[in-house]
Amino acid sequence: MHPAYSVILFTTSSGAGYGLLFWLSLAHVIGAQPVAGWGFFAGLFIALGLITLGLLSSTFHLGRPERAWRALSQWRSSWLSREGVAALATYVPAGVLWLMSLLGIAGWLTLPLALLSAIGAVATVWCTGMIYASLRTIREWHMPQVPYVYLANAAASGALLLVLLHAFAGRDIRLVSLIALLALGLAGALKLIYWRRIDAEPGAYTADMALGLKGVKRQLEPPHSRPNYVMREMGYDVARRHAETLRRSVLLWGFLLPGLMLAFQALTGGLGPVLMPVAVTAAAAGLVTERWLFFAEATHLSTLYYGNQRA
Repeated sequence: MHPAYSVILFTTSSGAGYGLLFWLSLAHVIGAQPVAGWGFFAGLFIALGLITLGLLSSTFHLGRPERAWRALSQWRSSWLSREGVAALATYVPAGVLWLMSLLGIAGWLTLPLALLSAIGAVATVWCTGMIYASLRTIREWHMPQVPYVYLANAAASGALLLVLLHAFAGRDIRLVSLIALLALGLAGALKLIYWRRIDAEPGAYTADMALGLKGVKRQLEPPHSRPNYVMREMGYDVARRHAETLRRSVLLWGFLLPGLMLAFQALTGGLGPVLMPVAVTAAAAGLVTERWLFFAEATHLSTLYYGNQRA
């Protein structure tokens, strides 16, 4: 599949925002993060900003962005509609919580608002992953691991941002660094399992099945004399050697380097303001590459009509 940069920005930015929203809300629920404080206010501001940036960028992938609101009407059958409904619903408790933090209002109402924000963040990211996992025409996406990979990446990137906020606030970052390290390790492990799974399955459908012929070796002539929409959007192909190189860079920049920095901080609690900007930048580069590969390595069944032998 052709990697759409607007969708890559949407899934990585909003994923980090929902991850940060989840951890902030959870911290408040357990009493570790008071609402009346600049740390909570700044964290919610960054989380909602990343979510909004991601949602706005997703509309640029549409042919008619002004009609994006119509996607909300099919929530009974479409994961895309459910994602939109969940995203808008999450804005309500998170927005009210942010306003209460801005005004310095603390009370019993903040606990249910934080709980609803955390649930909404998880539900929205789950729906995003299910958009792809529900597509049977793309074997690399139609897997039960996909929504869990999305959730783990969101949790890891959000936890990294939380450690960054704690570091600049001058708070003890050892515990949050350990939590972020565990989230990052889980995300990396799930991604490795996902890659092994797609590499082990060559594809259940063949060109013979698509064309209704037996013993098809190759097509003598292409179906079209010039590239069309299907060839551009569905027929994107990344060479195996490039994919392996990019996978290693994802593991290095997205998981290993930030993990080493988090491990150092979990043990010592020092150099947070110095190491965390580097860790967040490295993780962002790794996660963007990971998401690019998620699209570039996907093979649509329609490519069986354009020369692919399996999909």
